[in-house]
Amino acid sequence: VQLQASGGGLVQAGESLRLSCAASGRTFGSYAMGWFRQAPGKEREFVAAISWSGLSTYYADSVKGRFTISRGNAKNVVYLQMNSLKPEDTAVYYCALDPAITDVRSHPDYWGQGTQVTVSS
Repeated sequence: VQLQASGGGLVQAGESLRLSCAASGRTFGSYAMGWFRQAPGKEREFVAAISWSGLSTYYADSVKGRFTISRGNAKNVVYLQMNSLKPEDTAVYYCALDPAITDVRSHPDYWGQGTQVTVSS
């Protein structure tokens, strides 16, 4: 399984970005996908996750109401719409995949390469 993330960049506080991640290779019949992030000097933390159907979504408290995770019509693509960005959102963002929604939120089997998001004040 390969995960290709894109969409990072440099923005000012209050602006928006949308990250995308496409899964390819030997994916399973159904799988959950999610996003994590890691800021300099900090541990990687969970950001958001979405079930295969798209009906169940989960968010870290720090991003609730500002970030929205969704899946494309092609189920192998996941998006993270990030609004009202803050300097503390600055991090490398990683997409993740796991057959189980419970595991994708904590210890997913597959990781993508990171994409840098920098929010200036």
